This record gives sequence, structure tokens and C-alpha cells, in this order.
Amino acid sequence: MPRPKKCRRVCDFPENRAFAPLGTHRNQIISLSIDEYETIRLIDKKGFSQEQCGEQMDISRTTVQLLYASARKKIADALVDGAMLQIEGGDYRLCNGEAHCLNCQTCLKHQLNQQYQKSKGDTIMRIAVTFEDGQIFQHFGRTEQFKVYDAEDGKVISSEVVSTNGQGHGALAGVLRALNADILICGGIGGGAQAALAANGIKLCGGVSGDADQAVESFLAGSLHYDPEVHCDHHGHGDHEHHCGSHGCGSHGSCHE
Repeated sequence: MPRPKKCRRVCDFPENRAFAPLGTHRNQIISLSIDEYETIRLIDKKGFSQEQCGEQMDISRTTVQLLYASARKKIADALVDGAMLQIEGGDYRLCNGEAHCLNCQTCLKHQLNQQYQKSKGDTIMRIAVTFEDGQIFQHFGRTEQFKVYDAEDGKVISSEVVSTNGQGHGALAGVLRALNADILICGGIGGGAQAALAANGIKLCGGVSGDADQAVESFLAGSLHYDPEVHCDHHGHGDHEHHCGSHGCGSHGSCHE
């Protein structure tokens, strides 16, 4: 009986998920998986040995060698043949920012956990809203603030505004995870960010505008209108990821428990 495939631990989604040569209209697309990308990031960018890479990703050195060789071949094909390189899919699980990181002092999620970690009780639902001047800010990746609401028994019991401190869009899902957010209400949001939210177990209500407080009240009343096909033109969209575990990309439907 074959051994079950082990999910590869990766730090986070890449900031840029597609690359294409200038001045070409070729339709060829080469897909680099996120776990393959992680071996390139760790070995070629961070200078890890293959053994260290395996420890970081929680896989064997043999698996690292296979992923690394496949990744380099795909990158070479894209460069030589002038193909578009797209980073998507794979068998992976996202790092949760715990102290297993070899370089945890520079691990972004570890830093976000230390900076933003906000505990909550088991009966609390935590709702985060992209926020500016009382309104729902319309571009998730550019938001400078979240307004965070704690609700219990269908009522808001507390709220506070939290600065993102200039975190890039790739880190914002990590901020929400560290804040222990259950729900995000926002305007436009890219496909990569949607996948990151789903991987962190955060439900999305996108395409919402207007007063932030009123949106949360509507959400708690079960009457919030949102757009399940929302995207943001400033980011790539339409990305669908494979994740180990129960979180898929963009589970939509009723936006309340």
C-alpha cells in the first residue's frame, strides 16, 4: 500500500503569482506549484541547504530534490520558450507562524502573531472590516486599517480600529489570522488574497460598500448583500488553489452562521 502524500509546509503565498515576457502574445502557460516555488525561495533566495529546506517544509530531502529539480526545469522552460509562468496549486499547507521556523525571527507570520495576536472567547464571533473614515475601504490590498468587531448572541459587544502598519497585501491575511478574525467584510479583493483567507479559515463577504457599522449590523441580522464573484482589478483574480485539509478557494453562500 503506497504511503499517503505528505503536505508540504510553505511560509505564505507568493506576492507575485504570474510572470509573462514583454512583447509576446504566446498562449503557452507553465504552472509552477506553490510547494515547488517554496523550494526556489528557500534554496536560491534564502540560501538554505536542501536539508534545511526539508526541515522547514516538513518533508524529506529526497522530496525537496524532486520539487527543486522540477521547479528549475519549469522556470528554464518559461525563460527559454517565452512562456507565461503561473504559480498555483500543489500539495501544501500554510505555515501558522509557530516557532518551528528555522529563521522564526524573520518569519513574517511569526512577527504578525507577536504584533497582532488578539485572543477571544469561544462564544465570540470576530468580524473585520476594511476601514476608512467610517466607510468600508474598497481595495483590500491597500487598506491601512481594519475595524474589528466582537459579537455575541447576534450583537456587537466591542469594537476597535487596528492599523495595518503599511503591511503589503500579501501579509494582510496573516494580520487577520493573528487577530483571530472569523469574517472579513470588504470591497474589492484579488484572487490570491481570497485564497489566503480561505486557507486561514476566514470567511469572505466581498463587494460591500457603505457604512462599516451598518454592514456589520446587517451581517449579524443575516441581511448583508455581498458579491460572491468579487475581484479587485489591482490584483490577479480567478485563482483557484488546492489546499490540504478542508479549506478551499472561495467558499461562498450565506454570509452568516
